Amino acid sequence: MAGAETHYELPLPDFDKPVKVLIVVAPYYKDIADDLIAGAQAVLKEVGAETELVEVPGALEIPGAIATAHRLSNFDGYVALGCIIRGETTHYETVCNDSSHGLMLLNLQGCCIGNGILTVENRDQAVVRADAKGQNKGGGAAAAALHLVALGRKWGKPKGGLGFRPASEEFKIAGGEGTGTA
Repeated sequence: MAGAETHYELPLPDFDKPVKVLIVVAPYYKDIADDLIAGAQAVLKEVGAETELVEVPGALEIPGAIATAHRLSNFDGYVALGCIIRGETTHYETVCNDSSHGLMLLNLQGCCIGNGILTVENRDQAVVRADAKGQNKGGGAAAAALHLVALGRKWGKPKGGLGFRPASEEFKIAGGEGTGTA
């Protein structure tokens, strides 16, 4: 019985510098989206993250919005939220696969994304998964983004300037007059 299973959840990471996270949501099913947002915001608040929320028309637009924000802004991480409920056509598979694939490609390029786009067979499944007091998939997506941010900070290289290095002792001109450039 899947409802009785328990799953291990990693403790939220600690941050020594502020974290800024963008939540991108497709509110096609507004009540479900609102529950996902509430769960994500609660988790992000636990670590003191600064958040911004933007809405896009549908799940297919979420990867594009995140790519634009990553390219043009200064967010540390992203939370993708939405819900895709199976219908009578193959459009369900297209939206599920393409939105997930877009997010994965962005993740592989260094975007720290937690994927909270629900892909379900019916509304009842979505309600259970979105409920912040239930499965809290919005909160889980926020936690995933935070863990990726923490890993990026742990393994990241310091960001340098625009190709300039400070003059060091080895570049000083003989006699102590001035400095050379590297």
